[in-house]
Amino acid sequence: MNRVAESPEFDDQASLRRLRWRCRRGLLENDLLLTRFLDRFEQKLTADFVFGLDQLLNLSDNELLDLVLDRKQPEAELLDPRVMVVLKALRAV
Repeated sequence: MNRVAESPEFDDQASLRRLRWRCRRGLLENDLLLTRFLDRFEQKLTADFVFGLDQLLNLSDNELLDLVLDRKQPEAELLDPRVMVVLKALRAV
């Protein structure tokens, strides 16, 4: 597990910068969604929220966009409640 997800609250600025960098994607749509998402939720991040986001960021750009646009439903490890909370928030952005 990475350092970001180890603490109960996410307030480490270096980790936040790494997370923001990781949200930069090849698809402009994902890049815009994730930037807007972090702008909105950056101050409310918790370890569980970061874990869920981290799981989603492990996906390819197309898989991530399909999930966010509700064209595809999460399967297997993405059914984790922490991932589902982040996915719901991303869909609302």
